[in-house]
Amino acid sequence: MRKFLIFTLLLIICVACAPKEKPLIIALSKGAGSESYEKYESWLKSSNPNIECIDLFFIDRDEALEILEKADGVVLTGGPDVHPFHYGKDFDTIRCEIDLVRDTLEFDIIKIAKEKGIPMLGVCRGAQIINVALGGSLIVDIPEDTDSEVIHQVEEGDAMHEIIIVDSYLSKISGVRTVNVNSNHHQAVDVLAKGLKASARAADGIVEAFEYKNQKNDFLIAVQWHPERMGSSDTLSMSIAKEFLHHSEKFREKKSLTK
Repeated sequence: MRKFLIFTLLLIICVACAPKEKPLIIALSKGAGSESYEKYESWLKSSNPNIECIDLFFIDRDEALEILEKADGVVLTGGPDVHPFHYGKDFDTIRCEIDLVRDTLEFDIIKIAKEKGIPMLGVCRGAQIINVALGGSLIVDIPEDTDSEVIHQVEEGDAMHEIIIVDSYLSKISGVRTVNVNSNHHQAVDVLAKGLKASARAADGIVEAFEYKNQKNDFLIAVQWHPERMGSSDTLSMSIAKEFLHHSEKFREKKSLTK
């Protein structure tokens, strides 16, 4: 009995003294300022509590980019419109809600993440600016510029509509092909950038998700809806969070091997 107690005590001491695994560092292009922005961190932590989310928006730009260089993954979050100048429609600013400071920061974030192979996840505006940064373009206003009968945005809260996920990396990780998602945007991908492929569309043909054509080396999933608002019971949303964080772990391991 005494030996058992000593063994148990030693085991408790060993567990208590064992070094804890360092949290994954996940950079958010903007993750505070309202309850909606704070949901990104909550969503990711519901998949893996051992992460540290760092908001890059409210700190000095140089400091933000230094933090990004050390990050294991980056989320380009939702928000206002990308300035149409960046995709050849600079005459169309009157129909856009623009944040020039955020545009500048996020183009830098995407450039560095692409160069270093940092896993990227884009949500709503985040998906749109990734496409523009890589050479694609956007529909300035869905209701005015298309004949879509799908409701992508309502005045209060989120709209809901069906999307179809084609054979893709997204379908592989989620096992989902047809599903309802939330929707709150008046812009969307027009021409996809070279190197990207659509992985989901709405019934009107509008791109609802895209990824790299070659997903073997670097990780990118970008979605037009808001998975952080769908709840922890939503299979598609949680599979995206899980896969993004899995690749962030792999990226951290890769960095440790090259030091």
